[in-house]
Amino acid sequence: MNIHEYQGKSLLKGFGVAIQEGIVADTPEQAVEAAKELNKQTGTEWFVVKAQIHAGGRGKGTVTETGSHGVVLAKGLDKVEDIARGILGGHLVTAQTNAKGKKVNKVLIAQDVYYPGESETEEFYMSVLMNRETGRNVIIYSPEGGMDIEAVAEKTPHLIYKEEIDPQIGLQGFQARRIAFNLGLSGQAFKEMTKFVFSLYAAYDGIDASMFEINPVLKTSDNRIIAVDSKVSIDESALYRHKDIAAMHDPSEDNPVELEAKEAGLNYVDLDGNVGCMVNGAGLAMATMDIIKLSGGEPANFLDVGGTADAERVEKAFRMILKDPNVKAILINIFGGIVRCDRVAQGVVDAYKSIGNIPVPIIVRLQGTNAEEAKKLIDESGLDVHSAVLLKEAAQKVSEVLA
Repeated sequence: MNIHEYQGKSLLKGFGVAIQEGIVADTPEQAVEAAKELNKQTGTEWFVVKAQIHAGGRGKGTVTETGSHGVVLAKGLDKVEDIARGILGGHLVTAQTNAKGKKVNKVLIAQDVYYPGESETEEFYMSVLMNRETGRNVIIYSPEGGMDIEAVAEKTPHLIYKEEIDPQIGLQGFQARRIAFNLGLSGQAFKEMTKFVFSLYAAYDGIDASMFEINPVLKTSDNRIIAVDSKVSIDESALYRHKDIAAMHDPSEDNPVELEAKEAGLNYVDLDGNVGCMVNGAGLAMATMDIIKLSGGEPANFLDVGGTADAERVEKAFRMILKDPNVKAILINIFGGIVRCDRVAQGVVDAYKSIGNIPVPIIVRLQGTNAEEAKKLIDESGLDVHSAVLLKEAAQKVSEVLA
């Protein structure tokens, strides 16, 4: 589960991580009141107005309705309302959203932390996540923080560092010091960074996060180390232990079809292709997506109907796939181990008749228990459904209907 920046920062602060203070607002008028309160709390006279959506690259993103960016500096209280008005209610398009963008329902009014001083500020990148290859947590960090960390990884990979942590032992002092050293810090900033790293790792471990990404981590001109941003993903399997964090879920950020699938007990992920997939089992779903690409198509979704692919679940799956106007064909690939293939085939036929006219061709490949009976049911149904036995054969039929 993803949460917003302001929510992630509140969790970080609870574990002792120094953050860029801010107050969330739903309207331009609330944004002004938030700025006034922030001025009282921190003394800041400039304010950063930050769109709150589940996507990165907000600073370079554009609100389609107004042309505003997703992160804008208000150089004075009198500028806050107009800037917030140019962001709130609009659709912010970034490198991590689709062409429609995401609607901005909240903005974070944050303090200006790039204040002048004797030394310059520095921006770093830092994230904590699980390295599934080693079964260890890893802190990934770089002295080149900011919005273009992907470019840093591509062009100067030697500036990306990794510190692996045994979860049974935890983060060690020498590791935190090595991180501060590799970031080129010394003196008070070095001490502040080691403290920051310990607190960040404690937050990651303490809330069962699957990822914490801070970009940038800022060294201020007076050598403080603070989190200016916060991108957090929580392990959904652990939310039963964190009712307070589960309550942070923002349904408006969810894909409506994915939300519907979740409520129906189906595993669905929306993609950008033209061939809908209906499969039972995650591994088979991945293989099906691969075969679609090899056949010249692009998968439009990941959809795992599970082990009980009866008529009701198949119908729900059909309706979800057909909500995507880009779908030009549907490939059903079911292995009949727990469920009999003939029951799945009957479910496909019943669902087809219940929905009515389905405007795209359907390829059905059923293997396993009663596969021959299933093929016969499909072939004799009189519907515009193409049956296949081998996966290669199914891929060929996908190529034919897309041609």
